[in-house]
Amino acid sequence: MSIDTTFLRRCIGTLELAYREISGLEEQEEPAYDIYRAACVKEFELVLEQSGKLLRKRLATYFSSNRQADRLPFKDIFRHAAKHGLMDAEATERWLVYRDNRNDTAHDYGEGFAEQTLKLLSDFIADARVLADMIESTDD
Repeated sequence: MSIDTTFLRRCIGTLELAYREISGLEEQEEPAYDIYRAACVKEFELVLEQSGKLLRKRLATYFSSNRQADRLPFKDIFRHAAKHGLMDAEATERWLVYRDNRNDTAHDYGEGFAEQTLKLLSDFIADARVLADMIESTDD
Protein backbone atom coordinates (compact mmCIF):
# COMPACT_ATOMS: atom_id res chain seq x y z
CA MET A 1 0.00 0.00 0.00
CA SER A 2 1.40 3.35 -1.04
CA ILE A 3 0.76 6.31 1.25
CA ASP A 4 0.55 9.75 -0.33
CA THR A 5 3.00 12.14 1.33
CA THR A 6 2.47 15.02 -1.10
CA PHE A 7 1.03 17.42 1.48
CA LEU A 8 3.61 16.43 4.09
CA ARG A 9 6.46 17.05 1.64
CA ARG A 10 4.96 20.38 0.62
CA CYS A 11 4.81 21.45 4.27
CA ILE A 12 8.41 20.31 4.82
CA GLY A 13 9.50 22.35 1.80
CA THR A 14 7.66 25.43 3.05
CA LEU A 15 9.21 24.99 6.50
CA GLU A 16 12.66 24.62 5.00
CA LEU A 17 12.21 27.80 2.94
CA ALA A 18 10.95 29.82 5.91
CA TYR A 19 13.78 28.51 8.10
CA ARG A 20 16.39 29.34 5.46
CA GLU A 21 14.97 32.86 5.14
CA ILE A 22 14.88 33.52 8.88
CA SER A 23 18.41 32.16 9.26
CA GLY A 24 19.63 34.69 6.71
CA LEU A 25 18.28 37.72 8.55
CA GLU A 26 20.72 39.77 10.57
CA GLU A 27 18.31 41.54 12.91
CA GLN A 28 15.59 39.87 14.97
CA GLU A 29 13.81 43.22 15.12
CA GLU A 30 13.06 43.19 11.41
CA PRO A 31 9.37 42.71 10.53
CA ALA A 32 10.45 39.92 8.16
CA TYR A 33 11.86 38.01 11.14
CA ASP A 34 8.43 37.92 12.80
CA ILE A 35 6.79 36.81 9.56
CA TYR A 36 9.25 33.98 8.94
CA ARG A 37 9.21 32.93 12.59
CA ALA A 38 5.42 32.64 12.50
CA ALA A 39 5.65 30.63 9.27
CA CYS A 40 8.24 28.32 10.85
CA VAL A 41 6.07 27.67 13.89
CA LYS A 42 2.94 27.00 11.83
CA GLU A 43 4.72 24.68 9.41
CA PHE A 44 6.42 22.89 12.32
CA GLU A 45 2.98 22.16 13.74
CA LEU A 46 1.62 21.02 10.38
CA VAL A 47 4.58 18.74 9.67
CA LEU A 48 4.38 17.26 13.16
CA GLU A 49 0.67 16.48 12.89
CA GLN A 50 0.89 15.15 9.34
CA SER A 51 3.85 12.96 10.30
CA GLY A 52 1.88 11.34 13.11
CA LYS A 53 -1.20 10.88 10.95
CA LEU A 54 0.69 9.27 8.06
CA LEU A 55 2.90 7.14 10.30
CA ARG A 56 -0.26 5.80 11.93
CA LYS A 57 -1.40 4.69 8.46
CA ARG A 58 1.99 3.09 7.83
CA LEU A 59 1.73 1.16 11.10
CA ALA A 60 -1.78 -0.14 10.43
CA THR A 61 -0.42 -3.32 8.83
CA TYR A 62 1.17 -4.32 12.16
CA PHE A 63 -2.19 -4.42 13.94
CA SER A 64 -5.12 -6.76 13.62
CA SER A 65 -7.36 -3.83 12.68
CA ASN A 66 -7.02 -0.24 11.54
CA ARG A 67 -9.01 0.75 14.60
CA GLN A 68 -6.17 -0.40 16.88
CA ALA A 69 -3.69 1.81 15.06
CA ASP A 70 -6.15 4.70 15.03
CA ARG A 71 -6.38 4.58 18.83
CA LEU A 72 -2.65 5.04 19.39
CA PRO A 73 -1.68 8.29 21.10
CA PHE A 74 0.83 10.39 19.18
CA LYS A 75 3.93 9.32 21.09
CA ASP A 76 2.96 5.65 20.94
CA ILE A 77 2.83 5.86 17.15
CA PHE A 78 6.55 6.61 17.14
CA ARG A 79 7.31 4.01 19.81
CA HIS A 80 5.57 1.35 17.72
CA ALA A 81 7.50 2.49 14.64
CA ALA A 82 10.72 1.82 16.56
CA LYS A 83 9.38 -1.47 17.89
CA HIS A 84 8.70 -2.66 14.34
CA GLY A 85 12.06 -1.46 13.01
CA LEU A 86 10.70 1.41 10.94
CA MET A 87 12.87 3.94 12.77
CA ASP A 88 15.78 3.78 15.16
CA ALA A 89 15.69 4.63 18.87
CA GLU A 90 17.54 7.92 18.47
CA ALA A 91 15.13 9.20 15.82
CA THR A 92 12.19 8.10 17.95
CA GLU A 93 13.54 10.04 20.92
CA ARG A 94 13.92 13.17 18.79
CA TRP A 95 10.31 12.88 17.61
CA LEU A 96 9.18 12.61 21.22
CA VAL A 97 11.13 15.79 22.01
CA TYR A 98 9.47 17.54 19.05
CA ARG A 99 6.08 16.54 20.39
CA ASP A 100 6.99 17.63 23.92
CA ASN A 101 8.03 21.00 22.53
CA ARG A 102 4.63 21.33 20.94
CA ASN A 103 2.71 20.08 23.99
CA ASP A 104 4.65 22.03 26.62
CA THR A 105 4.13 25.27 24.81
CA ALA A 106 0.73 24.71 23.20
CA HIS A 107 -0.76 27.70 24.97
CA ASP A 108 2.32 29.89 24.78
CA TYR A 109 2.42 31.42 21.34
CA GLY A 110 4.84 34.05 22.53
CA GLU A 111 8.40 34.68 21.61
CA GLY A 112 9.77 31.98 23.95
CA PHE A 113 7.87 29.18 22.24
CA ALA A 114 8.80 30.38 18.80
CA GLU A 115 12.49 30.75 19.63
CA GLN A 116 12.57 27.31 21.27
CA THR A 117 10.97 25.81 18.18
CA LEU A 118 13.50 27.51 15.88
CA LYS A 119 16.33 25.75 17.72
CA LEU A 120 14.82 22.36 16.80
CA LEU A 121 14.20 23.03 13.13
CA SER A 122 17.47 21.95 11.56
CA ASP A 123 17.20 18.42 12.95
CA PHE A 124 13.42 18.39 12.60
CA ILE A 125 13.51 19.12 8.87
CA ALA A 126 16.06 16.35 8.28
CA ASP A 127 14.06 13.90 10.42
CA ALA A 128 10.83 14.82 8.65
CA ARG A 129 12.36 14.09 5.24
CA VAL A 130 13.62 10.69 6.42
CA LEU A 131 10.21 9.93 7.93
CA ALA A 132 8.41 10.85 4.69
CA ASP A 133 10.70 8.48 2.77
CA MET A 134 10.01 5.69 5.26
CA ILE A 135 6.25 6.26 5.13
CA GLU A 136 6.30 6.01 1.35
CA SER A 137 8.42 2.87 1.43
CA THR A 138 6.65 -0.43 0.96
CA ASP A 139 9.58 -2.40 2.33
CA ASP A 140 9.21 -3.81 5.85
